[in-house]
Amino acid sequence: MARKYEELATEIVKNVGGKENVNSLAHCVTRLRFKLKDEGKANTDVLKAMDGVVTVVQSGGQYQVVIGQHVGDVYDEILQYHGVQGAGGVDADEEEDDTPKKPLDLFVDTVSGIFTPVLGVLAAAGMLKGLLAILSAFDLVARTSGTYQILNIVGDAFFYFLPVFLGYTSAKKFKMNSEFTAMAIGAALVYPSIAAMRGGDVLYTVLSGTIFESQIHTEFFGIPVILMNYASSVIPIIIAIWVAAKVEKIFLGFMPTIFKSFGVPFCTLLIMIPLTLLVVGPAATWLGQLVGAITIGIYDVSPVLAGMFIGGFWQVFVMFGLHWGLVPVMLNNITTMGYDPVVTTMLGTTFAQTGVVIAILLKTKDQKLKGIAIPAAVSGVFGVTEPAIYGVTLPRKKYFILSCIIASVAGGAIALLSVKQYIFGGMGIFSYPSYINPATNDVSGMYYTMLITAAATAAGIIITYILYSDAEFAKAPAPAAAGGGSASATSAPAATESAPEEKVLENETLKSPLTGNLVKMPDIPDPVFSSGAMGQGIAVEPTEGKVFAPADAEVTTLFPTGHAIGLLTSKGTEILIHIGMDTVEMDGKGFTVHVAQGDKVKQGQLLIDFDIDEIKKAGHPIVTPVIVTNTASYKEVNPVEGTKIKNGDDLISTVV
Repeated sequence: MARKYEELATEIVKNVGGKENVNSLAHCVTRLRFKLKDEGKANTDVLKAMDGVVTVVQSGGQYQVVIGQHVGDVYDEILQYHGVQGAGGVDADEEEDDTPKKPLDLFVDTVSGIFTPVLGVLAAAGMLKGLLAILSAFDLVARTSGTYQILNIVGDAFFYFLPVFLGYTSAKKFKMNSEFTAMAIGAALVYPSIAAMRGGDVLYTVLSGTIFESQIHTEFFGIPVILMNYASSVIPIIIAIWVAAKVEKIFLGFMPTIFKSFGVPFCTLLIMIPLTLLVVGPAATWLGQLVGAITIGIYDVSPVLAGMFIGGFWQVFVMFGLHWGLVPVMLNNITTMGYDPVVTTMLGTTFAQTGVVIAILLKTKDQKLKGIAIPAAVSGVFGVTEPAIYGVTLPRKKYFILSCIIASVAGGAIALLSVKQYIFGGMGIFSYPSYINPATNDVSGMYYTMLITAAATAAGIIITYILYSDAEFAKAPAPAAAGGGSASATSAPAATESAPEEKVLENETLKSPLTGNLVKMPDIPDPVFSSGAMGQGIAVEPTEGKVFAPADAEVTTLFPTGHAIGLLTSKGTEILIHIGMDTVEMDGKGFTVHVAQGDKVKQGQLLIDFDIDEIKKAGHPIVTPVIVTNTASYKEVNPVEGTKIKNGDDLISTVV
């Protein structure tokens, strides 16, 4: 086995561009985390096809090679024999200072960090607005009725006060000491008196004759205040909190501790709210209008070509996280113009991808592939394609490319028909009401999107069903240098080899190691887990910071930081419990481990304590996957249905 790790380590270093291309290397419980000088020198396709490698993920400036639970062995081999600099014990912030992110990585990381926490509610509020649009368009609810007004409040309140919510998430991302100070700045932007002042008498006009010409309704100590409409706005609050974080840091640096709890917010608000209304808000609003004008200008040059480009490359954007750069553009266009015709051209993408996956599901005889394809197809219908991308189509490149081509045609068709999105609504089939014009009740946009997405789905199913054959992807012997054998991006993880060959597997019901809310695999905020590449299972968003043994087992893997643990039960089930996402970066802060590697534990025994607030404060999701890593050894791995779970309740059943 050691020989195999040595060979695997050699091949990995070779295919990330050699040790001279590695700035540093850390690892968590499943993946090697390289910081490369030039990711373009890495042979990603070769690595993905390598025996012992599950897949490769490029995210946030890291080149992540997913190994499975044997990652520590491979890591040790790389450090021992290849002269690569390890960074496993370095504090995350210090590490980022040593190797600053590229501007694009930094931008994507910032936008995703701000919008990810609110996307669920944002989508839900959009769906509610879409429902009201349908009721109004078909004269089921009169616009003048109280019912309409109340339903409008239900759907519109979150959007109207969006600066308050983005103030909170921006504060988390920019590491403000007080998120509530940031929320107060957001609240000031939508304070009712702002709207009232905008409707008052005009004192005079500034910047006359320019695109920034503005009427002045009030002054602040003789300084003209350019009042803007900040309801539902995005860019002003983000920039304001970025500035506020720096202002707050100044006061935190010298103010006596006894005064900090109220003195720092007092000074920060006193400076930032006037500064935002006088300078930051107007400048950011103009910037938003400029961004909207530029995107529409590019789109207007050739709507069809723009639609084909966005539709065709949207999945690629998703893979690299670049789609986050377009989310604020869409929201900005809807806020400033009342609609967005640009990003809406990606709608066919999820349906084309889903159609391809459905065809593969129908055609394949590979039971493991079917197990991955079923949840991927279901999540695709609702607009979540990462499981389909990473688990099904990307490893079979031809079909990933096919889905992109179909999506490109669909994007061109959407642009040709001038379909516009009027609200940020749900994804997938839940997005249809977003294309109803609320001002005119015109439903043609919704009908067009239904027709185009149905055609994209059908094209994906028909073409893939005709072309696909399992024989295309039959395993072939890999080069000897890679350790022999073969694998694809959906191969069983290397972790599955840890079970002793002589152990006879038995059916087993695993108990929940946590108490909290259940999260289905496609909704896990990490493509490696959500795609099923590490095995099947389920996740828990914990409400209590304790992990208990789900069965009588041996501790086979225990990461030094305490954020993840691997178990081998007495009946042969291999389990990985990974507390939160990217929590390896916390370097053990907030985690207390009560067992050691090699210990025998009983079902219900306390394994790890963790601080939920500490994880949230560090900016990491607390969703905790519980994965059966030797899924391929079972006929079925069935997670429980429901929304909530308690420690000790039935969680996963395995069938041999």
